[in-house]
Amino acid sequence: MDLVVPRGSLHGFIGPNGAGKTTTIRMIMSIIFPDRGELSVLGKPSAIDSKDKIGYLPEERGVYKKMKVLAFIKYIAKLKGVSDSAVHKRAMGWLERVGLSDVAQKKCEELSKGMQQKVQFVASVIHEPELLILDEPFSGLDPVNMRLLRDLIREISDSGTTIIFSTHVMTQAEQLCDNIVMIHNGQKVLDDPLDQIRSRFDPRALLFEPRDSTVDAQRFLAVQGIESADRTDAGWEIRLTDGLEPSEAISKLSSQIDAVRVEVKRPSLEDIFVQIVEDDFDAGELAETMGAAS
Repeated sequence: MDLVVPRGSLHGFIGPNGAGKTTTIRMIMSIIFPDRGELSVLGKPSAIDSKDKIGYLPEERGVYKKMKVLAFIKYIAKLKGVSDSAVHKRAMGWLERVGLSDVAQKKCEELSKGMQQKVQFVASVIHEPELLILDEPFSGLDPVNMRLLRDLIREISDSGTTIIFSTHVMTQAEQLCDNIVMIHNGQKVLDDPLDQIRSRFDPRALLFEPRDSTVDAQRFLAVQGIESADRTDAGWEIRLTDGLEPSEAISKLSSQIDAVRVEVKRPSLEDIFVQIVEDDFDAGELAETMGAAS
């Protein structure tokens, strides 16, 4: 797999469980070493040479449970090179930002799983790294803390930090990332900006909510250029033939069927990934069939 992450970008690293995301991250971090090939991290031959400039939130959660929260954060900060004069103010500032200033003197083991996760996030960013690697950072968080963490990640990205964000939850990557790298069975199958990915996998479909809920599929299929009409929870998904532009289809449909809402359907990363996996499965199935026939 060839992968280049530009400085300052927010790179989404997505794929199902077992695709190879965490293994790749561990190689980037020099936790394990590749059998062949080369890695360069922040211009150095390995992460070992740049460790104080890297923040890493691993998939495996872990804090020093017997240490108090503030002491733990300050200890990690000092390991990463934060000066004695700055460490206390910076640690307390971050604990306040994640809503944990009132538990600064509690032992880490006294905190809930979600609180421990926020402590570990603070530990990964306390030294203001140039490169931040987050492996499933939202796992186990409630919606309020997911939003808090998402806003902090955006803020850190806006400051110029390079971020690699790994997840198997596609919607999280859609909400955060500039560029998406998708891995399937250990292979990179996508590596592009999100808008380019969406345009390439354009489903040529509309979402149409008619004012009259009794409208049936035949009303849509009677419009020239409509390929199919499938009922959804909120109305209908209308697929278009290649010769009909979405704007033209909206005009045609709206002139014949009174609409509450009509919009172009944007392909989700989940839809795109399912399509890639299904296409790969079909190709593999075809190859096996041809092999058996020969």
